[in-house]
Formats: sequence, C-alpha cells, structure tokens
Amino acid sequence: QVQLVESGGGLVQAGGSLRVSCAASGRSFSGYAVGWFRQAPGKERDFVACIRWSGGGTYYAASVKGRFTISRDNAKNTLYLQMNSLKPEDTAVYYCAAVWAVGRANIQSLQYDYWGQGTQVTVSS
Repeated sequence: QVQLVESGGGLVQAGGSLRVSCAASGRSFSGYAVGWFRQAPGKERDFVACIRWSGGGTYYAASVKGRFTISRDNAKNTLYLQMNSLKPEDTAVYYCAAVWAVGRANIQSLQYDYWGQGTQVTVSS
C-alpha cells in the first residue's frame, strides 16, 4: 500500500522560502515518477514539478521554473520541494503524488495514481 505524507507547509511572506516534504512508504519507488501538484481555492489542481525516483530529468510548470526545485532522498524515501521567491499566487494546498513510470515518457503528463493528503502553503503579500 503506497502512502504519501506531506509536511512543512505554513505561512511565509512574499519573497521568502519554504521547503515541503513528502514521506513515501509502502513499497520501493524505484520504478515510479513522483511529483508535486497544487490546488488554490476555487481552482483546479495543477502540476508543479516531477522527477523519476530512479533519477533523470526534472520537469517544472512554467510558473515555478527557476524558483522551485524538486529533489528526493533515496535513503530517507522522501521527496522535497524547495520553494524560493514565493509569491502570493503560490498560495495553495500542495500535494505529492506518484505513478508507475517504467517505459512511460512525459512523466509530467501522466495520470498520477497515488496522492498524499496535502499541506497548506500560504504566501502573504
């Protein structure tokens, strides 16, 4: 059973930084792609960033490229999203997600199967 548990959200001023984490458990994630999505109030859930657990390229939404960095720690089975130069429009619930990705391209466009419960990030102006 895949379990994803986010943490690290909070309130930060515009221009500040925050790192959210996602503890993954239940199986080996070596064949999976893992990513971050976010949902602002009244809006649909949007892709933010993703990476293959076994390594390889990272992918970012245009709105966060150059400000956010996705990474994972294999030893800790944890996914991270470092968010810098935060803007009020980054305010959202941030979710981590996972999908089986062996033999599949365009991991940023896949339908992710496993989701965490989300962590709130609020950026004040």
